Amino acid sequence: MLYIYNKSTNPYFNLATEEYLLKNFDEDIFMLWRNAPCIVVGKNQNTLSEINLNYVKDNNIIVVRRLSGGGAVFHDLGNLNFTFILKDGSENFSDFKKFTIPIIDVLKGLSIDAKFEGRNDITIDGKKISGNAQYSYKGKLLHHGTLLFSSNMVDLSAALNVKPSKFEGKSVKSVKSRVTNIEEHLIKPMSIEDFIDLIMKHIIKQYGGNNLYEFNESDIKSIEKLTEEKYSTWEWNFGASPKYSFKNEKKFDGGNVELFLNVERGIIKDVYFYGDFFSKNDVSEIEKALIGIRHKEDDIKGVLESFKIEDYFSNISEKNLLELFF
Repeated sequence: MLYIYNKSTNPYFNLATEEYLLKNFDEDIFMLWRNAPCIVVGKNQNTLSEINLNYVKDNNIIVVRRLSGGGAVFHDLGNLNFTFILKDGSENFSDFKKFTIPIIDVLKGLSIDAKFEGRNDITIDGKKISGNAQYSYKGKLLHHGTLLFSSNMVDLSAALNVKPSKFEGKSVKSVKSRVTNIEEHLIKPMSIEDFIDLIMKHIIKQYGGNNLYEFNESDIKSIEKLTEEKYSTWEWNFGASPKYSFKNEKKFDGGNVELFLNVERGIIKDVYFYGDFFSKNDVSEIEKALIGIRHKEDDIKGVLESFKIEDYFSNISEKNLLELFF
């Protein structure tokens, strides 16, 4: 087995790293890594329905989609991620417990009563510290999990908070869980760096060998290419969302406005405005102009800026109208 401590904290790069290792290495791999503040959404999720878009923008939180299914999770430097990549994929697929046992053993060694619970979680006193997900590729298995060590719980809660009634579709919805940080349950204080060392040593002892691997120039170049072409793109992180319908309603000085959207692969297919507002021109002109546009703030803003909004929505500003779309 190869052992990797990926020191990058770039979420786009790190998710690309997992795919690169899975598809280009024959060896079994164990990797530890951390991300700068970000939300990682599951492969089958509607990104916009999982995030608090305004909070994410205001706090410079990156949003990235992963290969595996499951729900959206918040990462920051107080959260440690672990990844197993193994050749016997079919044998271990959906066996989440097997991969959490070494982590639980480390925690028990720190006098923490951690348990595997539900389908894919590790808990302490009934509160979640780890969620796990898997992805299968050509007989190989990628299993990865989070470990909340000293995460910012305010960001974790606020960044994932969204009004679910705005969205209707077949995408996988995240399940809210009570969470806690590992550091709160330690008898003696420990840094996350020491915790990382402890886990790596335990895994090496369990699986044998001491093949610490560092990325070479070719690896980095390939990962950066995958980052640029896939993981940092709107098309992957937002556009790859399943088909969904979006509705929102707001009351402005100029009246009540309801918005209905049908969106496929991030592209607006249908747009309807309803309400008790007054208009000099027919709003269908704006509706038609929005069809084929990405459900993305800059794109929608660009369309709205091409119209004199006051002529279509009396006493309602372009900024007001833009708020309806998210």
